[in-house]
Formats: sequence, structure tokens, C-alpha cells
Amino acid sequence: MTDTLQNRCAPSVLVVDDDEFAREVLGEMLNQLGVKEILTANDGRVALRVLSSLDPAPNFVICDVFMPDMDGIEFLDHLATRGYSGGIIMLSGVDANMLHLSKVIASASGLRILGTFTKPVSLEQLGGAMGLMQPS
Repeated sequence: MTDTLQNRCAPSVLVVDDDEFAREVLGEMLNQLGVKEILTANDGRVALRVLSSLDPAPNFVICDVFMPDMDGIEFLDHLATRGYSGGIIMLSGVDANMLHLSKVIASASGLRILGTFTKPVSLEQLGGAMGLMQPS
């Protein structure tokens, strides 16, 4: 079975966002897309602890760029150091320019960025970036 086919059959996702409501909304959207395993973390440090306990790592990480303690950019740097090969979707409710810069930095680090979106992200954007639905 190819990696892409496995991702479509039973993908797992780690949602990293300091906003509880955003985590809940993303969780509902992921459920609608057929994701069976949804893990959450409220900042980058918690997300690293979650990742350390998982084998294999989740197929996807959805990460807010701006978070207290450890922001999304620092978290993505840790993902690159760990050799994370899954797909990454980056979100920001604040600054589209910083979102673009974050994508450039993460891509240069060898991470596989599937999409960058300002909040709120739509179901179609999320599913399309993850390859779980065709964009409209």
C-alpha cells in the first residue's frame, strides 16, 4: 500500500494551536474529512511531548504560527531537526505576511508544507491541502 493511500485510509493529525475553540473547530472539520486519530496540543512544547510518545508520527500536523511559550516557527524548526516527513498545514489569525515567511523558512528546512491559510480555514481548503477532498 502506498504512503498516499495509507494517508487517505486512516490519517492521523496533530493540531497545535493555543486557542481551544480553534482546536475544537479543526477537530470537527477533521472528523468530517474522515480523520480517525486527532491529537491536540496548546503550544509547541506540548506538541513535542506528544510527538515523542508516538510511533509512528502523525501523517499531518496543523500548526498555528503565533502561540505563547513556543511559537509555530520554533516548533517547525524542531520538526525539521527530528526529520518529520509528514504534511504540514500552517495557520495564522493575525498576519498573512508572517505566514508566508514561515512557509519559506519551513520549506527551506526540508519540511513538506501542504498549505498556509489565514483563520478561519474552510473545510474545502483543509481537505484539499490534505488530499482528502477535491478543492471546489
